[in-house]
Amino acid sequence: MTTTTSAVKAFIAACDSQELTRQSVEEAVEGLVCSSDFRDLLLALINTEAFSKELGQEFATAGAIQGLSACRKLRSCLNTSLSNFFGLLSELLSAFDTEVGMTWATFADEVRQSPLGHEKLLQVLVNSGEGAFYQDLATQLVETDPHAIYPTSSYRQSKGYVVSTDDDQTVEAVMTSSTFTSIRVVENVLDPQQALLRDMYIAVGRCVCLIDQNVERFYGEQIEHYFSHHGITLDKLVYRAMEVDKGIHTVERMLGDFKRLGVSRNEPVLIIGGGVLTDTGGLACALYHRNTPYVMLSTSIVAGIDAGPSPRTCCDGFGYKNLFGAYHAPILSITDRAFFKTLKEGWLRHGIAEIIKMAIVKDKELFSSLEQAGPELITTRFGALDCQSEDEICVLSQKILGAAMRSYVEAEYDNLYETHQCRPHAYGHTWSPGFEIASGLLHGHAVAIGMGFGAYLSYRHDWISKEDFHRILRLISSFGLSLWNDVMLNRDLVWAAQEKIVQKRGGNLTAPLPKGEIGKCGYLNSLSHDDLILAISEYQAICTEYPRAGLGIDSLCSDVGLEDPSTIAHHVLSEAVPALTEEAEEILSSVTEVAI
Repeated sequence: MTTTTSAVKAFIAACDSQELTRQSVEEAVEGLVCSSDFRDLLLALINTEAFSKELGQEFATAGAIQGLSACRKLRSCLNTSLSNFFGLLSELLSAFDTEVGMTWATFADEVRQSPLGHEKLLQVLVNSGEGAFYQDLATQLVETDPHAIYPTSSYRQSKGYVVSTDDDQTVEAVMTSSTFTSIRVVENVLDPQQALLRDMYIAVGRCVCLIDQNVERFYGEQIEHYFSHHGITLDKLVYRAMEVDKGIHTVERMLGDFKRLGVSRNEPVLIIGGGVLTDTGGLACALYHRNTPYVMLSTSIVAGIDAGPSPRTCCDGFGYKNLFGAYHAPILSITDRAFFKTLKEGWLRHGIAEIIKMAIVKDKELFSSLEQAGPELITTRFGALDCQSEDEICVLSQKILGAAMRSYVEAEYDNLYETHQCRPHAYGHTWSPGFEIASGLLHGHAVAIGMGFGAYLSYRHDWISKEDFHRILRLISSFGLSLWNDVMLNRDLVWAAQEKIVQKRGGNLTAPLPKGEIGKCGYLNSLSHDDLILAISEYQAICTEYPRAGLGIDSLCSDVGLEDPSTIAHHVLSEAVPALTEEAEEILSSVTEVAI
Protein backbone atom coordinates (compact mmCIF):
# COMPACT_ATOMS: atom_id res chain seq x y z
CA MET A 1 0.00 0.00 0.00
CA THR A 2 1.36 3.41 -0.99
CA THR A 3 1.72 5.73 1.98
CA THR A 4 1.25 9.48 1.81
CA THR A 5 4.90 10.16 2.57
CA SER A 6 6.08 7.76 -0.13
CA ALA A 7 3.78 9.49 -2.62
CA VAL A 8 5.34 12.85 -1.72
CA LYS A 9 8.85 11.45 -2.08
CA ALA A 10 7.95 9.90 -5.44
CA PHE A 11 6.61 13.24 -6.68
CA ILE A 12 9.80 15.04 -5.61
CA ALA A 13 11.92 12.43 -7.40
CA ALA A 14 9.84 12.44 -10.58
CA CYS A 15 9.07 16.13 -10.97
CA ASP A 16 11.76 18.54 -12.15
CA SER A 17 11.00 21.53 -9.94
CA GLN A 18 13.52 23.67 -11.81
CA GLU A 19 11.33 23.37 -14.91
CA LEU A 20 8.81 25.61 -13.15
CA THR A 21 11.17 28.57 -13.44
CA ARG A 22 11.67 28.10 -17.19
CA GLN A 23 8.01 28.45 -18.15
CA SER A 24 5.24 30.97 -17.78
CA VAL A 25 2.87 30.38 -14.86
CA GLU A 26 0.08 29.35 -17.23
CA GLU A 27 2.31 26.85 -19.09
CA ALA A 28 3.69 25.40 -15.86
CA VAL A 29 0.22 24.92 -14.34
CA GLU A 30 -1.14 23.33 -17.51
CA GLY A 31 1.81 20.95 -17.71
CA LEU A 32 1.49 19.99 -14.06
CA VAL A 33 -2.23 19.25 -13.95
CA CYS A 34 -1.96 17.03 -17.02
CA SER A 35 0.94 14.95 -15.67
CA SER A 36 0.51 11.51 -14.15
CA ASP A 37 2.98 12.37 -11.36
CA PHE A 38 0.78 15.26 -10.25
CA ARG A 39 -2.38 13.14 -10.46
CA ASP A 40 -0.82 10.38 -8.35
CA LEU A 41 0.19 12.88 -5.67
CA LEU A 42 -3.20 14.60 -5.72
CA LEU A 43 -5.07 11.31 -5.29
CA ALA A 44 -2.76 10.32 -2.43
CA LEU A 45 -3.45 13.63 -0.67
CA ILE A 46 -7.22 13.43 -1.19
CA ASN A 47 -7.33 9.84 0.10
CA THR A 48 -5.13 10.61 3.10
CA GLU A 49 -6.63 9.59 6.46
CA ALA A 50 -6.01 13.11 7.69
CA PHE A 51 -7.12 12.54 11.29
CA SER A 52 -5.51 9.15 11.86
CA LYS A 53 -2.80 8.45 14.39
CA GLU A 54 -1.01 6.42 11.75
CA LEU A 55 -0.54 9.46 9.50
CA GLY A 56 1.16 11.35 12.33
CA GLN A 57 3.45 8.42 13.02
CA GLU A 58 4.21 8.12 9.32
CA PHE A 59 5.37 11.75 9.13
CA ALA A 60 7.31 11.41 12.38
CA THR A 61 9.15 8.38 11.00
CA ALA A 62 9.95 10.33 7.83
CA GLY A 63 11.28 13.25 9.90
CA ALA A 64 8.74 15.53 8.21
CA ILE A 65 6.35 16.55 11.00
CA GLN A 66 6.54 20.20 9.90
CA GLY A 67 4.70 19.23 6.71
CA LEU A 68 1.92 17.33 8.46
CA SER A 69 -0.46 20.26 8.87
CA ALA A 70 -0.18 21.18 5.19
CA CYS A 71 -0.78 17.56 4.21
CA ARG A 72 -3.97 17.46 6.27
CA LYS A 73 -5.24 20.70 4.78
CA LEU A 74 -4.49 19.45 1.26
CA ARG A 75 -7.03 16.70 1.72
CA SER A 76 -9.63 19.30 0.68
CA CYS A 77 -7.37 20.95 -1.90
CA LEU A 78 -9.84 20.63 -4.79
CA ASN A 79 -11.92 23.36 -3.19
CA THR A 80 -9.03 25.76 -2.58
CA SER A 81 -7.53 28.47 -4.76
CA LEU A 82 -4.41 27.79 -6.79
CA SER A 83 -2.63 30.36 -4.67
CA ASN A 84 -3.45 28.50 -1.46
CA PHE A 85 -2.87 25.09 -3.02
CA PHE A 86 0.66 25.78 -4.21
CA GLY A 87 1.50 27.54 -0.95
CA LEU A 88 0.47 24.47 1.04
CA LEU A 89 2.19 22.16 -1.44
CA SER A 90 5.47 24.06 -1.06
CA GLU A 91 5.14 23.80 2.73
CA LEU A 92 4.60 20.05 2.46
CA LEU A 93 7.51 19.51 0.07
CA SER A 94 9.84 21.66 2.20
CA ALA A 95 9.47 19.21 5.07
CA PHE A 96 11.04 16.53 2.86
CA ASP A 97 13.51 18.61 0.82
CA THR A 98 14.23 22.21 1.78
CA GLU A 99 15.72 23.19 -1.58
CA VAL A 100 12.82 21.73 -3.56
CA GLY A 101 10.40 23.40 -1.19
CA MET A 102 12.00 26.80 -1.75
CA THR A 103 11.61 26.42 -5.51
CA TRP A 104 7.94 25.56 -5.12
CA ALA A 105 7.47 28.46 -2.69
CA THR A 106 8.83 30.83 -5.35
CA PHE A 107 6.44 29.31 -7.87
CA ALA A 108 3.56 29.69 -5.39
CA ASP A 109 4.34 33.42 -5.14
CA GLU A 110 4.26 33.69 -8.94
CA VAL A 111 0.90 31.91 -9.07
CA ARG A 112 -0.42 34.22 -6.34
CA GLN A 113 0.47 37.29 -8.39
CA SER A 114 -1.00 35.91 -11.61
CA PRO A 115 -4.64 35.94 -12.80
CA LEU A 116 -4.76 32.20 -11.99
CA GLY A 117 -4.15 32.78 -8.28
CA HIS A 118 -7.81 33.11 -7.29
CA GLU A 119 -9.10 30.27 -9.46
CA LYS A 120 -10.07 27.08 -7.67
CA LEU A 121 -7.96 24.02 -8.31
CA LEU A 122 -10.93 21.86 -9.29
CA GLN A 123 -12.06 24.33 -11.95
CA VAL A 124 -8.56 24.44 -13.43
CA LEU A 125 -8.40 20.64 -13.44
CA VAL A 126 -11.81 20.25 -15.08
CA ASN A 127 -10.79 22.72 -17.82
CA SER A 128 -7.51 20.91 -18.49
CA GLY A 129 -6.73 18.07 -20.84
CA GLU A 130 -7.54 15.66 -17.98
CA GLY A 131 -10.91 17.33 -17.37
CA ALA A 132 -13.06 14.21 -17.79
CA PHE A 133 -11.09 12.31 -15.16
CA TYR A 134 -11.35 15.10 -12.60
CA GLN A 135 -15.04 15.71 -13.31
CA ASP A 136 -15.72 12.04 -12.59
CA LEU A 137 -13.59 12.24 -9.46
CA ALA A 138 -15.56 15.24 -8.18
CA THR A 139 -18.87 13.48 -8.80
CA GLN A 140 -17.63 10.41 -6.95
CA LEU A 141 -16.35 12.39 -3.96
CA VAL A 142 -19.75 14.02 -3.43
CA GLU A 143 -20.99 10.56 -2.46
CA THR A 144 -17.93 8.96 -0.89
CA ASP A 145 -16.08 11.83 0.79
CA PRO A 146 -17.83 15.22 0.77
CA HIS A 147 -15.22 16.64 3.16
CA ALA A 148 -12.71 16.39 0.31
CA ILE A 149 -14.80 18.21 -2.27
CA TYR A 150 -17.06 20.71 -0.47
CA PRO A 151 -15.57 21.32 2.99
CA THR A 152 -16.84 23.98 5.35
CA SER A 153 -13.67 23.57 7.41
CA SER A 154 -10.37 22.01 6.43
CA TYR A 155 -9.64 21.37 10.11
CA ARG A 156 -12.67 19.31 11.13
CA GLN A 157 -14.50 16.17 10.13
CA SER A 158 -17.77 14.77 11.43
CA LYS A 159 -19.41 11.42 10.96
CA GLY A 160 -22.40 9.58 12.35
CA TYR A 161 -24.72 6.64 11.98
CA VAL A 162 -28.25 5.76 13.01
CA VAL A 163 -30.33 2.67 13.66
CA SER A 164 -34.11 2.73 13.86
CA THR A 165 -37.16 0.55 14.29
CA ASP A 166 -39.06 -0.58 11.19
CA ASP A 167 -41.63 2.16 11.66
CA ASP A 168 -38.98 4.82 12.41
CA GLN A 169 -40.68 5.78 15.64
CA THR A 170 -37.45 5.20 17.55
CA VAL A 171 -34.16 6.37 16.15
CA GLU A 172 -30.80 6.01 17.91
CA ALA A 173 -27.84 8.01 16.65
CA VAL A 174 -24.10 8.23 17.25
CA MET A 175 -22.08 11.29 16.21
CA THR A 176 -18.31 11.66 16.13
CA SER A 177 -16.09 14.57 15.22
CA SER A 178 -12.38 14.98 14.64
CA THR A 179 -10.25 18.09 14.48
CA PHE A 180 -6.57 18.86 14.20
CA THR A 181 -4.38 21.72 15.30
CA SER A 182 -0.72 22.74 15.24
CA ILE A 183 1.32 23.93 18.22
CA ARG A 184 4.54 25.80 17.52
CA VAL A 185 7.31 27.32 19.63
CA VAL A 186 8.71 29.99 17.34
CA GLU A 187 11.47 32.58 17.63
CA ASN A 188 10.57 36.16 16.63
CA VAL A 189 7.35 35.34 14.81
CA LEU A 190 6.87 39.02 13.84
CA ASP A 191 10.17 39.17 11.98
CA PRO A 192 9.16 39.62 8.29
CA GLN A 193 11.59 36.81 7.41
CA GLN A 194 9.52 34.43 9.57
CA ALA A 195 6.84 33.11 7.20
CA LEU A 196 4.48 31.29 9.59
CA LEU A 197 1.82 34.01 9.84
CA ARG A 198 2.40 35.11 6.26
CA ASP A 199 1.64 31.64 4.95
CA MET A 200 -1.52 31.49 7.04
CA TYR A 201 -3.00 34.73 5.68
CA ILE A 202 -1.44 35.42 2.27
CA ALA A 203 -4.02 33.42 0.32
CA VAL A 204 -6.93 35.14 2.12
CA GLY A 205 -5.31 38.52 1.54
CA ARG A 206 -6.25 39.97 4.91
CA CYS A 207 -5.99 39.26 8.62
CA VAL A 208 -8.69 40.12 11.16
CA CYS A 209 -6.76 40.46 14.41
CA LEU A 210 -7.97 40.72 18.02
CA ILE A 211 -5.25 42.31 20.12
CA ASP A 212 -4.80 43.11 23.80
CA GLN A 213 -4.37 46.87 24.24
CA ASN A 214 -1.24 46.35 26.34
CA VAL A 215 0.25 44.23 23.56
CA GLU A 216 -0.79 46.90 21.08
CA ARG A 217 1.15 49.47 23.09
CA PHE A 218 4.40 47.48 22.87
CA TYR A 219 4.06 45.64 19.56
CA GLY A 220 1.33 47.39 17.53
CA GLU A 221 3.69 48.98 15.02
CA GLN A 222 5.67 45.77 14.61
CA ILE A 223 2.47 43.82 13.88
CA GLU A 224 1.38 46.40 11.30
CA HIS A 225 4.81 46.37 9.66
CA TYR A 226 4.80 42.55 9.41
CA PHE A 227 1.54 42.35 7.48
CA SER A 228 2.26 45.45 5.41
CA HIS A 229 5.60 43.96 4.39
CA HIS A 230 3.79 40.90 3.03
CA GLY A 231 1.00 42.86 1.34
CA ILE A 232 -1.70 41.52 3.66
CA THR A 233 -4.51 43.84 4.76
CA LEU A 234 -4.69 44.04 8.56
CA ASP A 235 -8.01 44.73 10.29
CA LYS A 236 -6.92 45.30 13.87
CA LEU A 237 -9.45 45.16 16.72
CA VAL A 238 -8.01 46.36 20.04
CA TYR A 239 -9.59 45.33 23.34
CA ARG A 240 -8.77 45.92 26.97
CA ALA A 241 -8.21 42.46 28.46
CA MET A 242 -8.14 42.74 32.24
CA GLU A 243 -9.94 40.20 34.44
CA VAL A 244 -12.84 42.63 34.87
CA ASP A 245 -13.29 42.59 31.06
CA LYS A 246 -13.73 38.83 30.89
CA GLY A 247 -17.51 39.02 30.58
CA ILE A 248 -20.14 38.26 27.99
CA HIS A 249 -20.22 41.97 27.06
CA THR A 250 -16.69 41.67 25.65
CA VAL A 251 -17.65 38.57 23.64
CA GLU A 252 -20.72 40.35 22.26
CA ARG A 253 -18.56 43.28 21.17
CA MET A 254 -16.23 40.90 19.33
CA LEU A 255 -19.16 39.23 17.57
CA GLY A 256 -20.39 42.62 16.41
CA ASP A 257 -16.94 43.47 15.07
CA PHE A 258 -16.77 40.14 13.19
CA LYS A 259 -20.11 40.86 11.56
CA ARG A 260 -19.13 44.40 10.66
CA LEU A 261 -15.95 43.16 8.96
CA GLY A 262 -17.73 40.28 7.23
CA VAL A 263 -15.54 37.50 8.63
CA SER A 264 -16.28 34.29 6.73
CA ARG A 265 -16.70 30.95 8.48
CA ASN A 266 -13.46 29.55 7.06
CA GLU A 267 -11.32 32.68 7.61
CA PRO A 268 -8.93 32.28 10.56
CA VAL A 269 -9.09 35.14 13.06
CA LEU A 270 -5.75 36.03 14.69
CA ILE A 271 -5.78 36.53 18.47
CA ILE A 272 -2.71 38.21 20.01
CA GLY A 273 -2.67 38.45 23.78
CA GLY A 274 -2.73 36.69 27.11
CA GLY A 275 -5.16 34.44 28.91
CA VAL A 276 -8.19 36.76 29.09
CA LEU A 277 -8.19 37.58 25.36
CA THR A 278 -7.48 33.93 24.59
CA ASP A 279 -10.60 32.83 26.47
CA THR A 280 -12.97 35.55 25.26
CA GLY A 281 -11.69 35.69 21.69
CA GLY A 282 -11.79 31.93 21.36
CA LEU A 283 -15.38 31.87 22.64
CA ALA A 284 -16.40 34.58 20.16
CA CYS A 285 -14.93 32.48 17.34
CA ALA A 286 -16.77 29.40 18.62
CA LEU A 287 -20.07 31.30 18.56
CA TYR A 288 -19.61 33.15 15.27
CA HIS A 289 -20.98 30.94 12.49
CA ARG A 290 -20.88 28.23 15.20
CA ASN A 291 -17.31 27.41 14.17
CA THR A 292 -14.90 30.10 12.99
CA PRO A 293 -11.23 29.06 13.02
CA TYR A 294 -8.65 31.13 14.86
CA VAL A 295 -4.90 31.36 15.32
CA MET A 296 -3.58 32.02 18.84
CA LEU A 297 -0.39 34.05 19.21
CA SER A 298 0.24 33.98 22.95
CA THR A 299 2.04 36.82 24.68
CA SER A 300 2.09 35.44 28.23
CA ILE A 301 3.26 32.22 29.88
CA VAL A 302 -0.25 31.16 30.95
CA ALA A 303 -1.58 31.68 27.44
CA GLY A 304 1.47 30.18 25.77
CA ILE A 305 1.49 26.80 27.46
CA ASP A 306 -2.06 26.50 28.82
CA ALA A 307 -4.89 28.78 27.73
CA GLY A 308 -3.50 29.29 24.22
CA PRO A 309 -3.63 25.72 22.89
CA SER A 310 -6.58 24.82 25.14
CA PRO A 311 -9.89 23.95 23.49
CA ARG A 312 -11.75 25.40 26.50
CA THR A 313 -12.88 28.92 25.60
CA CYS A 314 -14.91 30.88 28.12
CA CYS A 315 -16.02 34.08 29.79
CA ASP A 316 -17.28 35.00 33.24
CA GLY A 317 -20.92 35.45 34.13
CA PHE A 318 -22.94 36.51 37.19
CA GLY A 319 -19.78 36.78 39.27
CA TYR A 320 -18.64 33.24 38.47
CA LYS A 321 -15.38 32.53 36.70
CA ASN A 322 -15.73 30.90 33.27
CA LEU A 323 -19.46 30.23 33.62
CA PHE A 324 -20.08 30.40 29.86
CA GLY A 325 -17.92 28.59 27.35
CA ALA A 326 -17.43 26.26 24.42
CA TYR A 327 -14.90 23.65 23.34
CA HIS A 328 -13.15 25.24 20.36
CA ALA A 329 -9.40 24.72 19.88
CA PRO A 330 -7.29 27.06 17.74
CA ILE A 331 -6.11 25.74 14.40
CA LEU A 332 -2.63 27.04 15.22
CA SER A 333 -1.17 28.01 18.59
CA ILE A 334 2.11 29.94 18.65
CA THR A 335 4.34 30.62 21.64
CA ASP A 336 7.15 33.13 21.11
CA ARG A 337 9.24 33.95 24.17
CA ALA A 338 10.25 37.26 22.55
CA PHE A 339 7.00 38.64 23.96
CA PHE A 340 8.04 37.72 27.50
CA LYS A 341 10.72 40.43 27.68
CA THR A 342 8.10 43.09 28.45
CA LEU A 343 6.34 41.05 31.18
CA LYS A 344 6.77 41.87 34.84
CA GLU A 345 8.39 39.22 37.01
CA GLY A 346 5.11 38.66 38.83
CA TRP A 347 3.44 37.60 35.60
CA LEU A 348 6.28 35.22 34.71
CA ARG A 349 6.17 33.63 38.16
CA HIS A 350 2.41 33.24 38.02
CA GLY A 351 2.63 31.51 34.64
CA ILE A 352 5.43 29.13 35.58
CA ALA A 353 3.03 27.44 38.01
CA GLU A 354 1.21 25.90 35.03
CA ILE A 355 4.49 24.46 33.70
CA ILE A 356 5.36 23.01 37.11
CA LYS A 357 1.92 21.42 37.17
CA MET A 358 2.57 19.40 34.02
CA ALA A 359 6.09 18.49 35.13
CA ILE A 360 4.94 16.99 38.44
CA VAL A 361 2.20 14.74 37.06
CA LYS A 362 3.22 14.18 33.44
CA ASP A 363 6.90 14.74 32.61
CA LYS A 364 9.80 14.09 34.98
CA GLU A 365 12.34 15.29 32.41
CA LEU A 366 10.54 18.63 32.30
CA PHE A 367 10.72 18.70 36.12
CA SER A 368 14.48 18.22 35.97
CA SER A 369 14.81 20.97 33.37
CA LEU A 370 12.92 23.36 35.64
CA GLU A 371 15.24 22.47 38.52
CA GLN A 372 18.23 23.09 36.27
CA ALA A 373 16.97 26.46 34.99
CA GLY A 374 15.70 27.75 38.34
CA PRO A 375 14.79 31.41 38.96
CA GLU A 376 16.95 32.46 36.01
CA LEU A 377 13.88 31.66 33.89
CA ILE A 378 12.23 34.66 35.52
CA THR A 379 15.14 37.11 35.59
CA THR A 380 15.99 36.47 31.92
CA ARG A 381 12.33 36.25 30.85
CA PHE A 382 12.92 32.74 29.53
CA GLY A 383 16.16 33.79 27.89
CA ALA A 384 14.52 36.67 26.02
CA LEU A 385 16.27 39.43 27.97
CA ASP A 386 20.02 40.11 27.70
CA CYS A 387 20.81 36.61 26.44
CA GLN A 388 22.32 35.08 23.33
CA SER A 389 20.60 32.23 21.47
CA GLU A 390 23.42 29.82 22.32
CA ASP A 391 23.27 30.55 26.07
CA GLU A 392 22.26 27.58 28.20
CA ILE A 393 19.21 29.39 29.59
CA CYS A 394 17.95 30.04 26.05
CA VAL A 395 18.30 26.40 25.07
CA LEU A 396 16.66 25.30 28.32
CA SER A 397 13.84 27.81 27.90
CA GLN A 398 12.92 26.51 24.46
CA LYS A 399 13.08 22.94 25.74
CA ILE A 400 10.88 23.77 28.73
CA LEU A 401 8.27 25.62 26.67
CA GLY A 402 8.05 22.85 24.09
CA ALA A 403 7.82 20.05 26.66
CA ALA A 404 5.20 21.95 28.68
CA MET A 405 3.00 22.43 25.62
CA ARG A 406 3.40 18.86 24.45
CA SER A 407 2.56 17.36 27.85
CA TYR A 408 -0.41 19.72 28.23
CA VAL A 409 -2.02 18.96 24.87
CA GLU A 410 -1.38 15.23 25.31
CA ALA A 411 -3.58 15.36 28.39
CA GLU A 412 -6.07 17.95 27.15
CA TYR A 413 -6.78 16.67 23.65
CA ASP A 414 -7.18 13.06 24.75
CA ASN A 415 -10.23 14.21 26.72
CA LEU A 416 -11.36 17.10 24.54
CA TYR A 417 -14.88 17.49 25.92
CA GLU A 418 -14.07 16.55 29.53
CA THR A 419 -16.17 13.40 29.23
CA HIS A 420 -14.21 11.86 32.12
CA GLN A 421 -12.35 13.32 35.08
CA CYS A 422 -9.01 11.51 34.90
CA ARG A 423 -7.37 14.80 33.98
CA PRO A 424 -3.73 15.16 35.13
CA HIS A 425 -3.70 18.82 34.04
CA ALA A 426 -6.25 19.54 36.79
CA TYR A 427 -3.52 19.00 39.39
CA GLY A 428 -3.50 21.94 41.77
CA HIS A 429 -7.04 22.89 40.76
CA THR A 430 -9.09 20.82 43.21
CA TRP A 431 -9.21 23.09 46.28
CA SER A 432 -7.70 26.28 44.80
CA PRO A 433 -10.91 27.30 42.96
CA GLY A 434 -12.52 27.62 46.38
CA PHE A 435 -10.05 30.12 47.78
CA GLU A 436 -8.54 31.89 44.76
CA ILE A 437 -11.14 34.63 44.47
CA ALA A 438 -11.75 34.98 48.22
CA SER A 439 -8.04 35.42 48.93
CA GLY A 440 -7.26 37.75 46.04
CA LEU A 441 -4.45 35.43 44.94
CA LEU A 442 -3.14 35.31 41.41
CA HIS A 443 -4.26 32.12 39.73
CA GLY A 444 -0.72 30.73 39.53
CA HIS A 445 -0.14 31.21 43.26
CA ALA A 446 -3.48 29.61 44.14
CA VAL A 447 -2.62 26.64 41.93
CA ALA A 448 0.86 26.43 43.49
CA ILE A 449 -0.71 26.13 46.96
CA GLY A 450 -3.02 23.45 45.59
CA MET A 451 -0.04 21.60 44.13
CA GLY A 452 1.96 21.78 47.36
CA PHE A 453 -0.97 20.60 49.45
CA GLY A 454 -1.75 17.89 46.89
CA ALA A 455 1.85 16.67 47.05
CA TYR A 456 1.52 16.43 50.84
CA LEU A 457 -1.68 14.39 50.51
CA SER A 458 0.15 12.12 48.09
CA TYR A 459 3.02 11.67 50.55
CA ARG A 460 0.51 11.16 53.40
CA HIS A 461 -1.08 8.30 51.42
CA ASP A 462 2.35 6.76 50.67
CA TRP A 463 1.97 7.52 46.97
CA ILE A 464 5.31 9.35 46.74
CA SER A 465 8.45 9.32 48.84
CA LYS A 466 9.37 11.99 51.36
CA GLU A 467 12.26 12.94 49.12
CA ASP A 468 10.01 13.53 46.10
CA PHE A 469 7.51 15.43 48.25
CA HIS A 470 10.12 17.92 49.41
CA ARG A 471 11.63 18.06 45.95
CA ILE A 472 8.25 19.28 44.66
CA LEU A 473 7.95 21.87 47.42
CA ARG A 474 11.49 23.10 46.84
CA LEU A 475 10.83 23.61 43.14
CA ILE A 476 7.61 25.56 43.75
CA SER A 477 9.27 27.71 46.40
CA SER A 478 12.40 28.34 44.32
CA PHE A 479 10.36 30.34 41.82
CA GLY A 480 8.82 32.49 44.55
CA LEU A 481 5.45 30.80 44.22
CA SER A 482 3.18 30.28 47.20
CA LEU A 483 3.12 27.08 49.19
CA TRP A 484 0.82 28.57 51.78
CA ASN A 485 -1.72 31.33 52.40
CA ASP A 486 -3.76 31.84 55.57
CA VAL A 487 -6.96 31.52 53.56
CA MET A 488 -6.38 27.77 53.98
CA LEU A 489 -7.28 28.23 57.66
CA ASN A 490 -10.85 29.02 56.63
CA ARG A 491 -12.05 25.47 57.11
CA ASP A 492 -15.59 26.06 55.89
CA LEU A 493 -14.31 27.69 52.70
CA VAL A 494 -11.91 24.88 51.84
CA TRP A 495 -14.43 22.15 52.65
CA ALA A 496 -17.06 23.95 50.57
CA ALA A 497 -14.55 24.04 47.72
CA GLN A 498 -14.15 20.27 47.92
CA GLU A 499 -17.91 19.74 47.95
CA LYS A 500 -18.36 21.94 44.90
CA ILE A 501 -15.58 20.30 42.94
CA VAL A 502 -17.18 16.91 43.67
CA GLN A 503 -20.42 18.23 42.18
CA LYS A 504 -18.58 19.56 39.16
CA ARG A 505 -16.73 16.29 38.62
CA GLY A 506 -19.85 14.15 38.41
CA GLY A 507 -19.97 13.12 42.07
CA ASN A 508 -16.31 12.22 42.36
CA LEU A 509 -13.36 14.01 43.94
CA THR A 510 -10.83 12.53 41.46
CA ALA A 511 -8.10 14.84 42.69
CA PRO A 512 -5.02 14.33 40.46
CA LEU A 513 -1.88 13.85 42.55
CA PRO A 514 1.65 12.63 41.84
CA LYS A 515 1.73 8.87 42.35
CA GLY A 516 4.63 6.42 42.19
CA GLU A 517 7.18 9.04 41.24
CA ILE A 518 7.43 12.54 39.87
CA GLY A 519 6.04 12.59 36.34
CA LYS A 520 3.24 10.11 37.03
CA CYS A 521 -0.33 10.71 38.14
CA GLY A 522 -2.97 9.03 40.29
CA TYR A 523 -6.38 10.14 41.55
CA LEU A 524 -7.54 10.54 45.13
CA ASN A 525 -11.28 9.98 45.32
CA SER A 526 -12.00 10.06 49.04
CA LEU A 527 -11.04 12.60 51.70
CA SER A 528 -13.23 13.17 54.75
CA HIS A 529 -13.82 16.56 56.35
CA ASP A 530 -11.74 15.67 59.40
CA ASP A 531 -8.87 14.29 57.30
CA LEU A 532 -8.88 17.41 55.12
CA ILE A 533 -8.67 19.76 58.10
CA LEU A 534 -5.98 17.67 59.81
CA ALA A 535 -3.93 17.49 56.61
CA ILE A 536 -4.10 21.28 56.21
CA SER A 537 -2.79 21.76 59.75
CA GLU A 538 0.07 19.31 59.19
CA TYR A 539 0.89 20.90 55.84
CA GLN A 540 1.00 24.40 57.38
CA ALA A 541 3.63 23.24 59.88
CA ILE A 542 5.79 21.89 57.05
CA CYS A 543 5.50 25.13 55.06
CA THR A 544 6.94 27.16 57.94
CA GLU A 545 10.27 25.43 57.31
CA TYR A 546 10.48 26.88 53.79
CA PRO A 547 11.64 30.36 52.72
CA ARG A 548 9.15 33.11 53.57
CA ALA A 549 7.27 30.50 55.67
CA GLY A 550 5.79 29.26 52.40
CA LEU A 551 4.40 32.62 51.32
CA GLY A 552 4.81 33.68 47.70
CA ILE A 553 6.37 36.78 46.17
CA ASP A 554 3.86 39.22 44.64
CA SER A 555 1.19 36.60 45.19
CA LEU A 556 -1.87 38.86 45.15
CA CYS A 557 -3.59 40.27 42.09
CA SER A 558 -3.16 43.73 43.61
CA ASP A 559 0.62 43.12 43.74
CA VAL A 560 0.80 43.12 39.94
CA GLY A 561 -1.66 45.94 39.34
CA LEU A 562 -4.90 43.96 39.01
CA GLU A 563 -8.18 44.63 40.76
CA ASP A 564 -9.07 42.45 43.75
CA PRO A 565 -11.11 39.62 42.18
CA SER A 566 -13.41 39.21 45.18
CA THR A 567 -14.42 42.89 44.91
CA ILE A 568 -15.01 42.49 41.17
CA ALA A 569 -17.18 39.41 41.70
CA HIS A 570 -19.39 41.19 44.20
CA HIS A 571 -19.66 44.31 42.03
CA VAL A 572 -20.51 42.39 38.84
CA LEU A 573 -23.10 40.18 40.47
CA SER A 574 -24.69 43.06 42.39
CA GLU A 575 -25.19 44.89 39.09
CA ALA A 576 -26.52 41.74 37.42
CA VAL A 577 -29.20 41.07 40.07
CA PRO A 578 -29.75 44.34 41.94
CA ALA A 579 -33.32 43.57 42.91
CA LEU A 580 -32.70 40.09 44.28
CA THR A 581 -30.99 41.17 47.49
CA GLU A 582 -31.34 37.98 49.53
CA GLU A 583 -30.72 35.68 46.60
CA ALA A 584 -27.76 37.77 45.49
CA GLU A 585 -26.19 37.65 48.93
CA GLU A 586 -26.62 33.88 48.99
CA ILE A 587 -24.91 33.56 45.62
CA LEU A 588 -22.21 36.05 46.54
CA SER A 589 -21.35 34.06 49.62
CA SER A 590 -20.57 31.06 47.46
CA VAL A 591 -18.71 32.70 44.59
CA THR A 592 -15.81 30.25 44.58
CA GLU A 593 -16.10 28.55 41.21
CA VAL A 594 -13.12 28.80 38.89
CA ALA A 595 -13.36 26.50 35.90
CA ILE A 596 -10.12 25.02 34.68
